[in-house]
Amino acid sequence: MKMLDDLTNVFTEQSQKILGDYLVGIYLHGSAVMGCFHEASSDIDLLVVVNAVISDEIKCYFMDMVVQLNSCAPKKGIEVSIVRQDVCKPFIYPTPFELHFSAVHLQWYKTNPEDYVKRMNGTDKDLAAHFTVIYHRGKCLYGKEIKEVFEEVSREIYFDSIWNDVKNAQEDIITNPAYMILNLCRVLAYKQNGLILSKKEGGHWGINNVPVKYHNLMILALDEYLSDRQINWDENGTREYAAYMIDQITN
Repeated sequence: MKMLDDLTNVFTEQSQKILGDYLVGIYLHGSAVMGCFHEASSDIDLLVVVNAVISDEIKCYFMDMVVQLNSCAPKKGIEVSIVRQDVCKPFIYPTPFELHFSAVHLQWYKTNPEDYVKRMNGTDKDLAAHFTVIYHRGKCLYGKEIKEVFEEVSREIYFDSIWNDVKNAQEDIITNPAYMILNLCRVLAYKQNGLILSKKEGGHWGINNVPVKYHNLMILALDEYLSDRQINWDENGTREYAAYMIDQITN
C-alpha cells in the first residue's frame, strides 16, 4: 500500500496547489477503502469537490498533473471526477460533473487536451454509487469531512446506479467476465440484504448465497480479480450465470 499512499499524497498536494481556494475536499473510494486493493487489477478511485465552476485553463493544469501521476499508478490507472459541492448536498441525480479522467481517456487528452476539457463534463449515474461508498466507507484525504459535504443517497437511486452498470450483463460478461460476475453478486447482495460491498466481498457473498452450480465461476472471478492470472472462461456458462442473476435482481 506504500505506492498507493505515496501517489495519493502527491495527488492531494498538487490538487491543493492547482485548485487553491476552489478546493473543498478530496475523497478516496473504491477498492482502496474496501480492503481489496490489488496493484494488478485495481484502479485508484478519487473524487474532488470544488465550490464553483473552474476554468478550462485550471482543468488543463489539473489534467496534466493527473496524467503524469497516472504513468506511475497501477496497471488500471487513476480514475477521478471533479464535482461541485452544490450537487452533493442536496444530492442531484443523475449527478453533474465538471471533469472526469480514467485511463481509457488518456489518448484523447494527449491528442487534443483543449477538446477534452471542453467536452469532458455532463452527468454520470455512476457517481451515485461512488457517493454512497464515500458516505459509508470512504476516506477524506483533504478538506471538509465526508458527512459535511455528502448526504446519504436514497436506496432507490443507489440501486438504479448500480443496476445501470449490470443491466446489459448477458452481453458485457463476454468481454469482461470477472468484473461482471462479481458486480452481479454485489448488486444482488444490495437488492436482497441492503449490503454495500466491494467486488471481493460480493464474490464471497455470492458463494454463500447463490446456487452452488455457480460457485466455481465466482471462485475463478475472485482468483482473476485478485491476481495476474488469466482465466479461460466458458462463454455459455457465464451467459447462463448472467441470465440467472439478472432474473434474481429484477424479480
